[in-house]
Amino acid sequence: MKRFGSLLLVAVFAGAITLVSYKMFFEKINYAVVTDKSEIPLLTTSNKPVSYKGNGINEVDFTIAAENTVNAVVHVKNLTLNSSPGSLLDFFYGSESRQIPQIGTGSGVIISPDGYIVTNNHVIAKANEIRITLNNNKTYEAEIIGSDPNTDIALLKIDVDENLPYLAFGDSDEAKIGQWVLAVGNPFNLTSTVTAGIVSAKARDLGRDQSFIQTDAAVNPGNSGGALVNTNGDLIGINTAITSQTGSYVGYSFAVPSNIAKKVVEDIMEYGNVQKGILGITSPRLSTPYAVNNGINEIDGVYIDGVEEDSGADDANLRSGDIIKMVDNIKVRKFADLTGYVSTKRPGDRIKVTIDRNGEDIVIPVELKERQSIIVPVMGLRVKNLSEKDKETFNTKVGVKITGVPETYRGYGLNGKVILQIDDEKVNDIYEAKNIFAAISRYDKTVITLIDENGEKERIVFQ
Repeated sequence: MKRFGSLLLVAVFAGAITLVSYKMFFEKINYAVVTDKSEIPLLTTSNKPVSYKGNGINEVDFTIAAENTVNAVVHVKNLTLNSSPGSLLDFFYGSESRQIPQIGTGSGVIISPDGYIVTNNHVIAKANEIRITLNNNKTYEAEIIGSDPNTDIALLKIDVDENLPYLAFGDSDEAKIGQWVLAVGNPFNLTSTVTAGIVSAKARDLGRDQSFIQTDAAVNPGNSGGALVNTNGDLIGINTAITSQTGSYVGYSFAVPSNIAKKVVEDIMEYGNVQKGILGITSPRLSTPYAVNNGINEIDGVYIDGVEEDSGADDANLRSGDIIKMVDNIKVRKFADLTGYVSTKRPGDRIKVTIDRNGEDIVIPVELKERQSIIVPVMGLRVKNLSEKDKETFNTKVGVKITGVPETYRGYGLNGKVILQIDDEKVNDIYEAKNIFAAISRYDKTVITLIDENGEKERIVFQ
């Protein structure tokens, strides 16, 4: 009897240990977060942690993230009217050219309950009419609030009578290589399509001086402007491009990081345009003969080849030959790492730049400024806004100074002079210069009025 009692006691004790162990280590607990809908800010940022550890794919659950995301991703249809040349009879009798409608499609992401939608600029560019279809098949006409071709981000708005499902912005800087992600969009007009993959790389530079997240989630035409989300369903990117010779997915897709997209959207809402803070350095392209011959390809960081005059880098005394190793708490290994982080900042923001100067690590605070120089289209001249010293030297309050000349025009003695007018149109700053040069016809002559340091003006005619 005593033996039976002892066995029973041992069994009960073992069962208790098993139950406690199960509760502690195996049972999954689901937490529900309830928020007051009336106090939701216009743009919501998620702070939910993402788990990167696991022993296999079966431990990753995509279903909740997919279900929440498909209801916040919309179908974007744009209508563009293109002029079509008429027949020979139309030419003789003066008939107007015909307007032929062209329809393009893409995706968009609802980012607020009152109907703000982020998409790609190339999805809605030149559209005469934009229509949005929700996942419940309701259709609305959309208004373009603003767009930024440089980052390929556009902001739309639809008027709704009820709160819409939307996605919170995640922190794209926290995304890890190898992390599971979902791409949600409308490829080939197949609405609410979800594909899974991993983050293949970060800070990819596609030749646009911008940073992209690379994934192997299948993205095809129609996915542009759709959501890239983590397993929590947080928005960490806007799908924007694929690398393919066929036009269809072949294993590589790219997304604008959410930190950049969020900053662009906030700028459009608050200022009407994008406020871009510039560090003001130049760095040679890797794998070029100059970079290889000078050992720059082997540098872990961003080599400063030049510093733009009157820039934040100039004011902070960054120098040619310095190597940028870190900005704030972000490790910098290549130029795309640097531009990806700085693209989330505005003029006036201060960052801490850690540089290697002659083998010594130095932390330098830098205040970012607006862009002071730009390469104008058509002719390819690099021009900069006039500093106070330039205005005094050239005795002018308007114009832009030429600081770089392509090979084609180096025989004209343009470098260092100030452009006052282009085809009798005054130039006040680099953005006016960019717009005026962009309107130049390649088939007509262009007259540029210049002034040198001696106050002598000249007019040069380019054919």
